[in-house]
Amino acid sequence: MQTEEVKHPNIILSIRETGVAVLQLNRPLKRNALSQDTIDELTRDLRQLDQDQRVRSVVLTSSGDSPFCAGADLNELAKISTAEAYRTGWLKDLEFAFSAFRKPVIAAVRGFAFGGGFEIALMCDMIFSSSDAQFGFPEIKLGTIPGAGGTQRLTKALGKHKAMELVLTGSPTTAIEMERAGIVNKAWPTEDVVEAATKVAETVASFSAPAIGLAKQAVRTAETTTLDQGLEIERALYYSSFSLDDCKEGIAAFLQKRPPHFQHQ
Repeated sequence: MQTEEVKHPNIILSIRETGVAVLQLNRPLKRNALSQDTIDELTRDLRQLDQDQRVRSVVLTSSGDSPFCAGADLNELAKISTAEAYRTGWLKDLEFAFSAFRKPVIAAVRGFAFGGGFEIALMCDMIFSSSDAQFGFPEIKLGTIPGAGGTQRLTKALGKHKAMELVLTGSPTTAIEMERAGIVNKAWPTEDVVEAATKVAETVASFSAPAIGLAKQAVRTAETTTLDQGLEIERALYYSSFSLDDCKEGIAAFLQKRPPHFQHQ
């Protein structure tokens, strides 16, 4: 399998012939803490991958044996004032890059995902993790709070009481508990988690890219709308899929009892 690889200072990007791009956070000596340079590289790569027709799904992980992400780089955070944070929209670019990304992103978490690292994992569409991984929001111990959507996404996913426990105590939780709660899709042995996430990404990439995009949009709508509004949007997206060449091909292939040949249009 041929792979195109590009190494940036803090991110390693590889694109496989299967339609899967793998993004690896690559600051192992800093436990992949999120410096502004790292955020800039990650958001730039996401913008480029969103436009790259070769790419139909993405795996986000860490390089080598390094943990997924320790959160914000505290050396940089210590220099940011309230006025500066408002002026620059600190972390807003990261949030926007994920919310605007139209293709599925699967997090493959090893070691731990703390603070901003946990928030990035929650921004992804699926989370696979090593069985010994830990997740948590330690910000309260630093006199601050999660600031990249953590309080909102975790509450919607876990409910108020469990989210309050994790946010207010700063205590970490395990991958197994997150799997039981539905946050982690599946926990794997450490050596298998990236391969497992990549296989799921390859399965997704094998289907019609525009249909996958419609499905992602429909599911994400449920996070931000009422049930009635969500049903209306889902129905509109469903109807719009009828005009896809891939939909016509998928139905014809089923009726003819053969594998479909999607052209992603």
